[in-house]
Amino acid sequence: MSTYKGIRGLKVRDYTTNPDNPIEGQLWYNTTDNVAKYQIPNVTSSWRTGGSLNSGRIEFPGAGTQTAAIVISGYTGPSPSFTTAVELYDGTSWTETADVSTARRGIGGLGIYTAALAVTGSTSTSATPVTASNEQWNGSAWTETGDVNTARGHPGAGGTTTAGLIFGGDTPPKSSITESWNGSAWTEVADMNTARDIADGDGTSTSALSVAGYIATAATGNVESWNGSAWTEIADVNTAKYYLGCAGADNTALIKFGGTSPVVANTEDWNGTSWTEVNDLNTARSQMAGNGTSSSALASGGSGPGTISASEEWNTGVAIGAWSTTTSMNTARNDPSGVGATAEACLAFGGYTPPGAVTAITETWNGTSWTEVNDLNTARGGIGEFGTSTSALGFGGSTPPYTAKTELWNGSSWTEVNDLNEVKLAPGGAGADSTSGLGFGGYVPPRTANTESWNGSSWTEVNNLGTAKYIMAGAGIATAALCAGGTDETNRLAQTESWDGTNWTEVNDLNTGRRQLAGTGLYNDAIVYGGETATAAFENKTELWNGVSWQENGDLNSARYNLGGGGTTTAALAFGGYAPPGAPSGVAEEWSSTSNTTKTISTD
Repeated sequence: MSTYKGIRGLKVRDYTTNPDNPIEGQLWYNTTDNVAKYQIPNVTSSWRTGGSLNSGRIEFPGAGTQTAAIVISGYTGPSPSFTTAVELYDGTSWTETADVSTARRGIGGLGIYTAALAVTGSTSTSATPVTASNEQWNGSAWTETGDVNTARGHPGAGGTTTAGLIFGGDTPPKSSITESWNGSAWTEVADMNTARDIADGDGTSTSALSVAGYIATAATGNVESWNGSAWTEIADVNTAKYYLGCAGADNTALIKFGGTSPVVANTEDWNGTSWTEVNDLNTARSQMAGNGTSSSALASGGSGPGTISASEEWNTGVAIGAWSTTTSMNTARNDPSGVGATAEACLAFGGYTPPGAVTAITETWNGTSWTEVNDLNTARGGIGEFGTSTSALGFGGSTPPYTAKTELWNGSSWTEVNDLNEVKLAPGGAGADSTSGLGFGGYVPPRTANTESWNGSSWTEVNNLGTAKYIMAGAGIATAALCAGGTDETNRLAQTESWDGTNWTEVNDLNTGRRQLAGTGLYNDAIVYGGETATAAFENKTELWNGVSWQENGDLNSARYNLGGGGTTTAALAFGGYAPPGAPSGVAEEWSSTSNTTKTISTD
């Protein structure tokens, strides 16, 4: 008989209390509770930002997987304009490829990245005319192939280029007709129980779902399951919508997302028995393309209102990180500047103390407690920063007035060094230590896109940001940096820009636009948290950057903006800031990229 030690290489140890940090797969016996226990990692399912389409569009289909997808035709806004454009997605970015022959909307799309069908659709902005046309994609070009028997717009579709299915749609009127494709011709098979259009669905030619849509004069939550020969009504979705998106492998596992009316971000998961509401899209949308599976899906484009070009990627089993409150700073303050290579060694300096006076106070964090050390030479708030707890640079800010002063921290004291070339408040910063770094953006006034490079002794102006902004988050080093969020004096920005040592390039947006947020990490592995999303709207959201896109994760316990931070995406520190009901905060929180739940093994 197999034993635990034989399987895991570990003995079952006794503990009077649960161990602080059990290793993966460890089983232990709690002698106080008289039960065996183990831990499992906490995971979630969520959407993260993906690459943006080259042409935002609505009423178009998608096919393929999350990392190898195709979208076809549709029309662009704001005034509807049909497009023949086709784009391919590689998991990072979209590339335009060969156009379809006929521009249309409400196409049924099925297949994969290299072999797809564009079936039926409407060539007008009105319900008619509809087409029976069918075009086939071979990975490089489109060819007209066998027409469907019944022309229609907005059918549901699933399957492959050798075994496909379309169902429902608008002929007009609304249709229940189902047709099966064998690779060369369409055959009419059993009708759906309920005629509908502008629904969606997914699956195979023998196992598919038709989800929600529009029947008679209203949205429906009705769902039907196809078993290869007949349709059966099953459990309704929780939220009746039309113009929604779907992704699923068959009739046992599918997610549906978005839709109208009104436009929603709602996402629901089907497990073969029931529908469960899960995490929403980051951007509410309808009339989008959906493809992939229930565990790895892609939502692209759509209407929100306005035509959307952004995509979102759905993943299950995402590790949930967590913030835990730790020892507070000695001096509560709004807008402290902060640096730290690790969560166990951070530096906080400057900011504003009640009732709004600038401070020069500097504190170090050793992983357990805060210690007050030598002050800045010039008290100020809104300071740009980069470096570590033993080698840092603070620059710009307001004394008031706004200043270009720069100070260098050597681990024990601050020394004034050469000024910035431009006076500014609240610039962003990125740098490994005090010997090299980058300062960008800020408020002069007005806001600036100015970027300056620090070589250990002086500042040199280099290429500007793409967008002038200030009170943003920065991460990275002098030659590879990230700038996220901030404000252009009108909007709370979701915009992210990446620095390659020479130029800034706009990359995928944050899920939540905000200013006065904190950030730390590298240009390809960063974390941001907190901020302000509207006037005096305190934010607790955390987002992780993987070099391509942002994904929301565990929230701060204390929502706030104008906070400081340091560390990495694995272990970070958040401290100070401005918190509800509207006062400087000294609260500090530690981030761990993983969290666990302790389970008890029943012996009953």
